[in-house]
Amino acid sequence: MTGFMNDAPLYLAGLLTTITVSVSGMAIAILLGIMLASALRRRFWPLSLAVRAYVEFARGAPLALVLFLLYYGGPQFGLLLRPYVAGIVGLGVYGAGPFAEIFRAGLNAVPKGEREAAEMLSLTPGQCFLYVELPQALRLTLPPCVGQAIALLKESAVLSVITLGELTKVAGAISSITFAVVTPYVTIALLYWAFVEILSRLGRVLERRFAMKGS
Repeated sequence: MTGFMNDAPLYLAGLLTTITVSVSGMAIAILLGIMLASALRRRFWPLSLAVRAYVEFARGAPLALVLFLLYYGGPQFGLLLRPYVAGIVGLGVYGAGPFAEIFRAGLNAVPKGEREAAEMLSLTPGQCFLYVELPQALRLTLPPCVGQAIALLKESAVLSVITLGELTKVAGAISSITFAVVTPYVTIALLYWAFVEILSRLGRVLERRFAMKGS
């Protein structure tokens, strides 16, 4: 117990880093995913083709590869990122691909009559997307979005490959000092589990609120 209490500040620092990087990366992934989903529906084929290529790369490439390209390959092109920033950007560009597919499906599920009604009200395409299509798509895609956010949180465990001091990096450092393996990694597993539970419960609360508004 004494050893755990001594290491508690390290766990707390790692948890704070994991939370801030993961949440920031999720925000970027969601916003970029919405933009990509909108671009996929455009009839300008060069744009949709380029976006489709990016989405397929983001969905197929391992996160560790994306992080290596950003953090270690970036300096060759003049892109120098601190581990913290590289972690956020890496999670964002990596998670945008799956989110784009989720939002594309949600936008396609919006009834055609809703768009026609918006046109009759003289709404511009941008206003139709922002005020009619997007809110409904977000409500329809909430469960898979929560699932993808949880998956992105779990993927953040590989951020240690760019020397970022998140939970996995902290557990490795503690293990190398104390020669204990089970305790550090069980501890961070419990911390990840707690964060996942919070995200899951938040998703269920939002689902209930959307259901109440829709009823």
